[in-house]
Amino acid sequence: MRILVAEDDRRIADSLGTALSSAGFAAEYARDGEDAWFRGDTEAFDAVILDLGLPTLDGLTILKRWRRAGRNVPVLILTARGQWNERVEGIESGADDYVVKPFRMEEVVARVRAIVRRAAGFASSQIEIGELVLDTRMRQVSRAGIPISLTPQEYRLLAFMAHQGGRVVSQLEIAEHLYTENFEGGSNAVEVLIGRLRKRLGADIIATRRGFGYILGGTDR
Repeated sequence: MRILVAEDDRRIADSLGTALSSAGFAAEYARDGEDAWFRGDTEAFDAVILDLGLPTLDGLTILKRWRRAGRNVPVLILTARGQWNERVEGIESGADDYVVKPFRMEEVVARVRAIVRRAAGFASSQIEIGELVLDTRMRQVSRAGIPISLTPQEYRLLAFMAHQGGRVVSQLEIAEHLYTENFEGGSNAVEVLIGRLRKRLGADIIATRRGFGYILGGTDR
């Protein structure tokens, strides 16, 4: 799944990107507020890590603009220690969670997982779809109790589809959430990846709705 890291401190941003990539996310960056606001307003992300102290446009203004425009992407705000009033205003403005600097990368990743999971309506890190069980904390997958090994890209695809609440997702939507803007794969990259995942999980686990896309579990809910 695709995460926007809106942080002007390159060292912090790069560390967050590395931690997110290791956890199975595709991280992209915005170094100032104007860029963060525009990308969040026009591109598809599964969550945003938003620093409140961005140059050109502050994080609270960005968050308020997104929410007024109906952008419901989960947002984790980063605040400086002691700025309790900003944390309160951030939550009241529509933030889903916050982390105080300095922070541990493991905590940020855990909180990102949690806000993405809650946005999809799941209370636990374990997502069950029939015989299929996806543990988003451990990044483990099993079917009928049998562990299944997936590549990082296969896991990202499965995790994205598992968070969609049983709805059909198009190839374009999958590509937007699975790959970063610098992806140079072919036009059939999603189709190939779907085929690989079917081989590992079983051909019946992902159904095709011709003209619309794919659905995990095979039936609409």
